[in-house]
Amino acid sequence: MVEKSADIPDSTAVRVALWRALHVQLDARPLVFEDEIGLKLVAPGSDWQARPDMNPQWTGPFRASIVGRARFIEDLLAERVSQGLNQYVLLGAGLDSFAQRRPESAVHLRVFEIDKPETQAWKHRRLIELGYGVSDSLELVPVDFESGQSWWDQLMGSGFDPKKPALVTSLGVSMYLSHEAIVETLQQMKKLAPGSTFVMTFMLPLDLVNSEDRPGYEMALKGAQASGTPFISLFSPQQMLALVNDVGFKGAQHLSTMDLIPRYFANRTDGLKPSSGEEFLILTI
Repeated sequence: MVEKSADIPDSTAVRVALWRALHVQLDARPLVFEDEIGLKLVAPGSDWQARPDMNPQWTGPFRASIVGRARFIEDLLAERVSQGLNQYVLLGAGLDSFAQRRPESAVHLRVFEIDKPETQAWKHRRLIELGYGVSDSLELVPVDFESGQSWWDQLMGSGFDPKKPALVTSLGVSMYLSHEAIVETLQQMKKLAPGSTFVMTFMLPLDLVNSEDRPGYEMALKGAQASGTPFISLFSPQQMLALVNDVGFKGAQHLSTMDLIPRYFANRTDGLKPSSGEEFLILTI
């Protein structure tokens, strides 16, 4: 078990990593997404599946949402790479493990993972300790958001080429940001080269969540509040598309988590499927 310290990633990032591993260890085949590297990074101890937030019953829809969105992004990345794209940026990367799981793909990319300095230092140390190392294609970009440090400036300083197309993702982040911070992020996307794609997830207001998913969603809202990271920005799809239009983007695409069901969860023997509540915004620059 890894010694816990102040620089360990926040509880949300850890939970996402463990839910990915839980899918591998508990759910029926075929797997939607296979990732146990985050579990290795965290090294939570042999009893980690006994954590209340790992309960295999009520967490099923949540871990399905997590692995569904991860699969969607990496399928989109593969499509864009086939078209010549070679830059991949993850805002709020947490414990993402693409560079370690897919080294044969990552070698053709520059992967830029943006997160808090303490998270990046911890992840760098753990990657070295586990023998993965940090390849030349991976940049762990530290950004001190609390001090007002510009993630775009830090990205530029890490070798990102704004003249070349990129896939930029921001998953599971927007609900923690103010309206102004979300607008600022969207404004930054105007600096991307033509042919770039930006994908951001956003959370629905409770009254727009499917009735069968509301108890779990309410539990998530209360848990976030209790942990000191409340959801402060929730949008209907219409509100998000209007916001994007106001910023100056035309033709934005909205994709529902429910749209992932026929793609990745059809005909499963375990009935696993994602909950409603998280939506995708897709901008093609």
